[in-house]
Amino acid sequence: MPKRWQDIDPATLALLREGTVIPAHPLALGPDRRLDRRHQRALSRYYLASGSGGMAVGVHSTQFAIRETGLYEPVLRLAAETAAGAGRPIVLVGGIVGRTEQALREAAIVRDLGYHAGLLGLGAWRGTGEAEVLDHCRRIAAEIPIMGFYLQPAAGGLLLSADFWRRFAEIENVVAIKMAPFNRYRTLDVIRGVVMAGAEDRITLYTGNDDHIVLDLLTPFGVRRGGETVTVRIRGGLLGHWSVWTRRAVEQLARIKAAVAAGPIPADLLALDSMVTDANSAFFDVANDFRGCIPGCHEVLRRQGLMQGIWCLDPDETLSPGQAAEIDRVVAAYPELGDDDFVAANRDAWLAD
Repeated sequence: MPKRWQDIDPATLALLREGTVIPAHPLALGPDRRLDRRHQRALSRYYLASGSGGMAVGVHSTQFAIRETGLYEPVLRLAAETAAGAGRPIVLVGGIVGRTEQALREAAIVRDLGYHAGLLGLGAWRGTGEAEVLDHCRRIAAEIPIMGFYLQPAAGGLLLSADFWRRFAEIENVVAIKMAPFNRYRTLDVIRGVVMAGAEDRITLYTGNDDHIVLDLLTPFGVRRGGETVTVRIRGGLLGHWSVWTRRAVEQLARIKAAVAAGPIPADLLALDSMVTDANSAFFDVANDFRGCIPGCHEVLRRQGLMQGIWCLDPDETLSPGQAAEIDRVVAAYPELGDDDFVAANRDAWLAD
């Protein structure tokens, strides 16, 4: 199983570096708040049939509380088993959180299940210095290729400097970074850190900025290093937003890549950014500081028949007042962004045993 990024099979590594759609996998529960294996597997089948190049499991969208309920290993295993039947390269990313002892245990599970990289969450290190956090990152990177994760504070992340990201990028077994601070300045800190480390060819940048998806993928980022300007791009996305309407996300990324290659960028593609962001505002419950971001995505999937309900492990985690009406609004406003017809045509097959 991959312990260094060089151990990842060449086709999968090429897909990761090219940039692809990696949905952050939700957790399907029944009314008893126990794992609904049938719908959990159907979600994975949906993402694979949509053309996504990977799946991220055990991450924020999968609910961090799976660790306290004994679901971490079973949920990661179920996704890996489903991906094994895809017949093509699939980038599997497993979420790793906690202090070093816990993170090492999770890294071993992720690695032994055949995942290609661990998405390293750092929320447990709030209140500590960056040197301690870096030591932790190095210890986990000694066990598995890692993907850095700059998570916005509203979702449990911590603020990190450009110098942190430079030193993080110097860790040889870092293969990618997901940027999700929902902040332009902090996104640029990551990009600048990677370039300052001279790691832009080894580390692939992924957007997790659900509020800025399309423009993140369209923008060339110029960073001065010495006397030269180094231009880098965000190649793909690992996104909670892409856990819904995934078929359209795959089409959008293909269109973005074609437009970048052909140039200039058409105005309607630039305008798509605001439409996707508006839809995200409803799904992620921006009006209530993201409190309903997980159940909001569940609600979209429930309406499509891909989940039984919007239940979360925490009974208090549910839609915010007015959020369902906001979802109604964006579904009606942007029917071209949805993939209901695709889901309806294939749902029964995905739900079959």
